[in-house]
Amino acid sequence: MQAPSVGGVRLPKGRGETVKLARGASLTDFADKINANPASLVQVLFHLGEMVTSTQSVSDEILELLGTEMNYNVQVVSPEEEDRELLDSFSISYGEDAGGEEDLVVRPPVVTVMGHVDHGKTRLLDTIRKANVMGGEAGGITQHIGAYQVVSELEGYERPITFIDTPGHEAFTAMRARGAKSTDIAVIVVAADDGVMPQTVEAINHAQAANVPVVVAVNKIDKEGANPDKIRQQLTEYNLVAEEYGGDTMFVEISAKENINIDALLEAILLTADAALDLRANPDMEAQGVAIEAHLDRGRGPVATVLVQRGTLRVGDSIVAGDASGRVRRMFDEHGEDITEAYPSRPVAVIGFTSVPGAGDTFLVVDEDRVARQIADRRRARERNAELAGRRKRVSLEDLDEALKETNELNLIIKGDNSGTVEALEDALMKIEVGDEVQLRVIHRGVGGITEGDVNLAIADNVIVLGFNVRAEGKATELANREGVEIRYYSVIYQAIDEIEQALKGLLKPEFEEVQLGRAEVRQVFRSSRFGSIAGCLVMDGLIRRNAKARLLRDSVVVAENLTVASLRRVKDDVVEVREGFECGLTLGNFNDVKDGDVIETYELREKPRA
Repeated sequence: MQAPSVGGVRLPKGRGETVKLARGASLTDFADKINANPASLVQVLFHLGEMVTSTQSVSDEILELLGTEMNYNVQVVSPEEEDRELLDSFSISYGEDAGGEEDLVVRPPVVTVMGHVDHGKTRLLDTIRKANVMGGEAGGITQHIGAYQVVSELEGYERPITFIDTPGHEAFTAMRARGAKSTDIAVIVVAADDGVMPQTVEAINHAQAANVPVVVAVNKIDKEGANPDKIRQQLTEYNLVAEEYGGDTMFVEISAKENINIDALLEAILLTADAALDLRANPDMEAQGVAIEAHLDRGRGPVATVLVQRGTLRVGDSIVAGDASGRVRRMFDEHGEDITEAYPSRPVAVIGFTSVPGAGDTFLVVDEDRVARQIADRRRARERNAELAGRRKRVSLEDLDEALKETNELNLIIKGDNSGTVEALEDALMKIEVGDEVQLRVIHRGVGGITEGDVNLAIADNVIVLGFNVRAEGKATELANREGVEIRYYSVIYQAIDEIEQALKGLLKPEFEEVQLGRAEVRQVFRSSRFGSIAGCLVMDGLIRRNAKARLLRDSVVVAENLTVASLRRVKDDVVEVREGFECGLTLGNFNDVKDGDVIETYELREKPRA
C-alpha cells in the first residue's frame, strides 16, 4: 500500500492503530512510536497550518490533529496512568496493600471537617485538640490544610481518630476536594442558627463524589435562634437523611464554643466507621500515602505534612512525593514531638525532602535514594513538558500577524507560604471571568519568599508578582524598585481575588496605596513589666516613625500584620522618628512575640489619585 502524501511528504500510513503519548510530547516522541522521520512530521504540520519544531512540547490538540491526518488514534495518557507506568518500570505498585488478609490490621479513621465559612469548623477542631489555630489565621479564615490525631473512647477502648482540617472559603475548592479524596469520613459542620449555605452544598457534593460516609455536626445550638430540626429537614434535599427520619446519616447537635456533645460527635464518627467501612491496612510494607501540605522553612528546609495510608514510615527511609525526593531525616507529630515510626492513618511532618512537594502529591518509600531521585526527575521532566505545551499558544500561518501584535494579557507570578495555598489561589484566579478580550496567565508559582530570580523573571515577561503571606527578600526588593516590577502582598485571599478581577476588568480604582517608610532589624529584646517587649533595633533603611503602621517579618514570612509603633525612643529620649543607621527602642502595642533577628517594616497609607 502506498504511503500517504501530505504537501509532497511521504509518511507511513496507519491502520487506525492506537498510539499512546504523554502530555507535552514532542514530534520526535511521536515519530519514535511510528518509526517515522521527525522532520517529515514537522513538514506535515506546516502544510496543515501549524509551525512546530521537532523537539518542542506540543499540545494535545496538535498531536490528535496529526494522528487523524495519518490514520492513527492518538491517546494522550492521563497523569495517573503515566505515573502508574513510571512506577511499573521500577517494579513499584502504588495503592495496594502487599501481603494477604492476615497481614491487615485495623487503622484509625481519617476524618475531613468541611462546611461553610464561619460555621465553626476551626472552632470545633480547636475544641477537640485543645490548641488555638484560629487565632493565627488572617481574618479568622483557615487558609492551610493541617492534620491532627486525637484519642476518643468507645465501649471502654481508646480509639485514635485522625482529622484533616480543610479551609472553608470557596477559593479552596481544589484543596477541599483533595481532602475529601484522602479521607474515610466527612464531618459536615452546619450552624444551627444559619442553615445550609452554598459552601455547605459544595462540601456535601465533594464528600458524595468521593463516596465517603457523612456525619453532620449541627453547631452553635447554644445560640439564640438555633433550629437543629430545620437543618435536618434542609439536608434531606441532599440525600442526607437523619436516623430519626429513617435514614442512615448520624446528626449530632453540638456547641464547639461551649464544648457541648463533642464526645458524642467523636463516638458517632467511630460508630459510622465501624458500621460502614472496613478500615484496615498492612503496617509491615513500605509506607505509602499522601502529602497533605508542604512549606519551606528557613531553618529546616522543605517540611511536608504527610498522611500514611498503608505501611510504616520510619526515620531513614528513602522517600519520593510528586517530583520531590529525599531521605526522612526527622519526623514530628502535631505537638512538635519527635517520633521514629508512623503507622497507617498517622499524620506526621517530615523533614528531609530536597524540594517542596505539592499539596496532594502521593508519596511512597523506595529501596534507595537513587531510585527516589530517578522517579522525581522523570516526574519533573513530564510536568515541565506538559506545562510548556499548555503555555505555548497555537500559532497558525493565517493568524501569524495577529499573534505578533501585543496581546492584552495580565501575567502573574504567585509565591506563597505553602504549596496548598499557592494552588488554591491560582485556581481561584484562573476562574475569574472577564470575557475574551483580557487573558490571565500564571507563568510561575512557588513556595517561600520572593527572590531575585522571581523578580528577574518578572522583568523579562512584564509580570506582576503576588506574595501571599510572604515578603520579598532584601535584594529582591531593591531590584524590583530599580526595575519597576510591581509586587503585591496579600494575607487574605478575598482581597487578592478582588484586586486581580478589578485589574482584569480595568475597573481598579484604589483609594489608598501603601507607602513603605522604613525597615528595622531587631538586635535585642528587653522584657519590661510595664511596657512588655521592647525591641532594640537598628534602622536598616528609611525611617521608623512613632504611630506608624507596622508588620513583623520572620525569615521573610509575615508573622503579624496591622501593628502600630506605640512608643519610640532614641537613647533615653522619646522621639517622633529615627532615621537610617541609628539605633532605637520601640514597642508594638500589645504585641510581644518579638525575637532577635526579626524585621519590623513600617508604612503608611496615602490617598492615591483615582485612575
